[in-house]
Amino acid sequence: MGEAIESNGSVSRHRHFSPAESCITLRGVTDMPKRHRLRILKEPQPPWYEKGLHFSCTQCGNCCSGGPGYVWVSDRDILAISEFLGLAVEDFARRYLRQLTGGISLTEHPNYDCIFLQRSGGKALCKIYPVRPTQCRTWPFWKQNIESEEHWHHAARRCPGMQAATGPLYDAAHIERCANDPESP
Repeated sequence: MGEAIESNGSVSRHRHFSPAESCITLRGVTDMPKRHRLRILKEPQPPWYEKGLHFSCTQCGNCCSGGPGYVWVSDRDILAISEFLGLAVEDFARRYLRQLTGGISLTEHPNYDCIFLQRSGGKALCKIYPVRPTQCRTWPFWKQNIESEEHWHHAARRCPGMQAATGPLYDAAHIERCANDPESP
């Protein structure tokens, strides 16, 4: 049992809070010993995107180009892409993959475009779209993008599809499936 100071100044015993429980301390008691700080359980709040988010790919290619970057691929992605391209895994790996400290990534063109990005008629198209890696399939619903509304708007500065209020509305369950996919960034 832990102790908490009640509003009347008395000390009462309460159960210990697990690290998974969301707790805050009241302002002005930070100089008190931790065992005497009042903890208030916060009710779980729905995510800021509880009503869903609109997204529609505009084929601008911004998510597939820019400064040096990484398109992480899993074993599952590697098998699917090599099969789609009709290549043996070893040949695919030699031509299109690079081993990095953080994992395996697709290679890039010298201008940093993804190796599978093809620009044609003002559009940016993915040559392997039906089997694109998880990282690409879950864009823009990555954890760092949905962490807050500010993060979402920051990412939307480079992605016109995130600004499209007329695009399809993705519900919170879909967004969280993408963000929590073990192979999503």
